[in-house]
Amino acid sequence: MTELRQLFFESAGELVQKLNDEAMQLEKSPGDAETARSLRRTVHTLKGDSAACGFRELSELCHEFEDVLTLENTAAAASVPEIALRAADVFAALLEAYRKGTKLPSIQSLRADIARLAHPASSGAVNAKKKKKKAAEKTSRWSEYEQLAITQAVAKGKHVHHVVVQIDPQCAMPIAGRQMIQLALAGLGEVLALYPAEGSLDPMKRVEAALVSEKPAEQIRAKCSIPTIALNVRVTPLRAEAPSHPLPPPASAADSEVKDEAASPVAAEVTAGISANDAASTGEPAAAPAVPSGPDNVLRVDAERIDSVLNLVGELILAKSMLQQTLLEFGQRFPKDVLRGKFSDVMAFQGRVLNDLQHSVMKIRMVPVDQLFRRFPRIVRDVGLQCGKEVELMVRGGQTDLDKSILDAIAEPLTHMVRNAVGHGIETAEERVRAGKRPQGTLRLGAYHQGNQVVIEVSDDGRGIDPEKVRQRALSQGLLKAEQAARLTETETLDLILQPGFSTAEEITELSGRGVGLDVVQSVMGRLKGTVQIETARGRGTTFRLRLPLTLAIIRALMFRVEQRLYALPLNAVAEIARTFEEDIHQVEHYDVLQLRNDVLPLLRLGSKPPRGPETARRKVFVLVINSGDRKFGVIVDGLEGEGELVIKALDDQSITTDLVSGASILGDGRVVLILNMIALMDRFTRGRADASGPRMAGLLSSVVPVASSIESSEMRARGTAGGQA
Repeated sequence: MTELRQLFFESAGELVQKLNDEAMQLEKSPGDAETARSLRRTVHTLKGDSAACGFRELSELCHEFEDVLTLENTAAAASVPEIALRAADVFAALLEAYRKGTKLPSIQSLRADIARLAHPASSGAVNAKKKKKKAAEKTSRWSEYEQLAITQAVAKGKHVHHVVVQIDPQCAMPIAGRQMIQLALAGLGEVLALYPAEGSLDPMKRVEAALVSEKPAEQIRAKCSIPTIALNVRVTPLRAEAPSHPLPPPASAADSEVKDEAASPVAAEVTAGISANDAASTGEPAAAPAVPSGPDNVLRVDAERIDSVLNLVGELILAKSMLQQTLLEFGQRFPKDVLRGKFSDVMAFQGRVLNDLQHSVMKIRMVPVDQLFRRFPRIVRDVGLQCGKEVELMVRGGQTDLDKSILDAIAEPLTHMVRNAVGHGIETAEERVRAGKRPQGTLRLGAYHQGNQVVIEVSDDGRGIDPEKVRQRALSQGLLKAEQAARLTETETLDLILQPGFSTAEEITELSGRGVGLDVVQSVMGRLKGTVQIETARGRGTTFRLRLPLTLAIIRALMFRVEQRLYALPLNAVAEIARTFEEDIHQVEHYDVLQLRNDVLPLLRLGSKPPRGPETARRKVFVLVINSGDRKFGVIVDGLEGEGELVIKALDDQSITTDLVSGASILGDGRVVLILNMIALMDRFTRGRADASGPRMAGLLSSVVPVASSIESSEMRARGTAGGQA
């Protein structure tokens, strides 16, 4: 049951999201029969799955909602999308409570609204209520989970009896009487279902049970006829129908509803029992358990298992680097040895297989961005209604693949950006009409690959961002000084909206105004080694562009030396490499610049600035030109080591405290490469310019050198120990 429930929570989340999608579609296209059928199938599948796992409240609520979805009522159909969206929220809250074992949320309000739609106040409603009450007196209130147990027993050819024991009204202790009846039934066979349940507060008028027993009905009746307790006992065989809510009728081969339910992982566990019961309900003999028509090609694997495999692949890549280094040393020592060629062939073959293995594992981690994009139509709709705006969401590039861990990490910041675009960016209908725009705003959400990165764009056609207003707001909130604000470019000014505490809202509302939101984007992107670019045009709209690495596990990097220490930057962050002399580097307003062709390139020096002198003037240095959106700056390094594929190893806070380093990697010869954090470098560079503190920027990496030395020493000792043991 534990494994079944884990599978249920995975599939139920997808079903709730599907319910959201279908309700939104039905809201746009009222009366669409196919969408209505699909929505009904989704609720039906969720009902069956939750019943199989014993989640009675969710199953019963789904069943009541199904009553509304099966109505041929125009008035009720118009209200279905709104009720479906509310139901999706309640279903999600119930699932979260089931998962965490917390108190269940109240469902009475939704249940009452569903009941009003299912049974509208009319003359026929009273008759329907009476009929329902009369039917309830004849049937039990067994859960669907109990019904499934009954259908499975019937399908296996067991004798299932429906036992109804009428309690004597003069019985002084009906609860004790129920216990005695239950003990009597247990002595006759297997009790599949029992009403009322233990601890029930319902009036004790009768006891009903579904009993699997080979004993004749007369013996069962005699055993349950307990004096002073049982007034009457009725025993009937259970063949054609269950004594509670009827199960779905048998579907034709062309009916896709059964196919959809069978596709559910949890429903597949009980499909055999349902099929057998369907056969019985048509009067035909129970058939053998149904076999799925085709194999299920989807395999659900825990993300931690994939991470473990990826870590092992990373270790193999390190081992390959060590072997290559050893082979290089062997070739230098024995250049004419015949084994050298054989070793090279083996290494080449191993390298090809390892690359294929790495790419295969990486593809397993990749999921389409559409898994995240699917939640935003509902968010845009709700925020638009809250703000009194009509906004159309256009999505493209949903099939773009991205690492699952990155996709999960950007869910919150992307939600903030979408809410911000609707709440702040897009104007009201009146403002848009006055500006010559159509009343309905447009929000575009897109994703595409660009090199080794994935670019996600959030674009609106709203009022745009006024950089001067941002600058003044930052000054009034104390986030910036006047002399700093004067030096900022337009791009650097727009980046202020990503700072913690910044807000342009005039008043605090439920949606905005507290200065918490877009700063989440900056912090998460820094953790993911990504960048944020903002483009805006007054009156035409704003675009937020997120650039993310495909994966955080293995990257192509450019390695370089600064003061004899090895560092690396992601290769896709380096636009070009320039070679120059110290004498060609000049200072303008306290920071270094270089004349690169027709542009003046501001520079960031990672190491300590050398003393002035003729020898220093002719010292050669390399400049790595970094592009970040429309910003460009150079990083001064002492020498280049080359490029390579690095397996990123995360560093804990005890190992390193600076934000300039995001991880480390180990080369084949045991040397440690520290991977620099591009976001932190750009932030330090921007603040250095704004603070006019260029001289204090020198020696940025001096604090990480002892840490790198310590990591490298530990690695060398580990390799030496392993070699000795070998």
